[in-house]
Amino acid sequence: MNDKTWARIKKYTEHQGTSGQEHLVRQALHQDMQPLVDEIHQDGLGGIFGVKNNKQIDAPRVMFAAHMDEVGFIVTDILPAGTFKVATIGGWNPVVISSQRFTLFTSKGTCPVVSSSVSPHLLRGTGHASQLPTIDDILFDGGFVDHDEAWAYGVRPGDFIVPEVKTILTANKKRVISKAWDNRFGVVTILEALEALINEPTPNTLIMGANVQEEVGLRGAHGAVNLLKSDIFFAVDSSAADDNAESQGHQGVLDQGTLLRVFDPTVVTPLRLREFLLSVAEDNHIPYQYFVSKGGTDAAAAQTARNEIPSVALGVASRYIHTHQTVWSIADFEATKAFVIAIAKSLDNTNLQTIIGD
Repeated sequence: MNDKTWARIKKYTEHQGTSGQEHLVRQALHQDMQPLVDEIHQDGLGGIFGVKNNKQIDAPRVMFAAHMDEVGFIVTDILPAGTFKVATIGGWNPVVISSQRFTLFTSKGTCPVVSSSVSPHLLRGTGHASQLPTIDDILFDGGFVDHDEAWAYGVRPGDFIVPEVKTILTANKKRVISKAWDNRFGVVTILEALEALINEPTPNTLIMGANVQEEVGLRGAHGAVNLLKSDIFFAVDSSAADDNAESQGHQGVLDQGTLLRVFDPTVVTPLRLREFLLSVAEDNHIPYQYFVSKGGTDAAAAQTARNEIPSVALGVASRYIHTHQTVWSIADFEATKAFVIAIAKSLDNTNLQTIIGD
């Protein structure tokens, strides 16, 4: 991994933007994508896509879509003590929330906040054992002395709270610890692929970018697919690894290559699309692993948004997603980047007709 790619990874994983509050990521993506494409489109919700045009009238319109948003919280109430109650944006395990650092975004600027926890000292002599928290048990604390002071600093219900984390390499330089690899992975991969293809024609009209609000119900993909009239859709996303226990047979193993998602509760990968992807991976010597997921991606929304287009998710397995600290493999990222580039260079009209044909 070169210095430019590492700088791009740090930039996008450290950017803060939960569902409905993706503007900082969108602004950066627009600026970085501008010199790499022929035109840029933004849909009504805020998804943004670059297009590399093709002179052939019948060239397929091939869309690769990341999503910009990460999981976070939204303020629902300001309490008399100046702390806040929140609702989740995206899926959180309550066990990982307490005693973490966040940034609160208000109309007057940003404020550092932390999530509450119960000190073990306060449990001594009470006869109460430490219990697993629920989301409703956890407050957020910006150090304000009371409700009125928080209000004076611009805190309002509806303000967003996003994890605050710095991205670092592991000691062996083979893996990375960061927040938001779900799904700034996809954003970085899209930019890296566009850069690699800048002077290379593809046998398709290539549409690459990122949707919004994936973490709250796959909302952004519908508008993007209809706006840009794609014929086939690839969600470029990070999935949950389950590989660090002693037993075998887990899904999503770090360092074993890009994920070929064959099934999840929302998408059954079409047979001929799966065959096409396997041939691309094998012809280009790209390491891959089969993946069955318990969760969905924007591929689910895309496949029903416009004439039931063939859709599938590509990506990487990452440990501890939807937390402050995700561990992921550089080798897997590089494999998926190579896979996206190879698909973009291979998917012509003949291949598309084979994928959608009887």
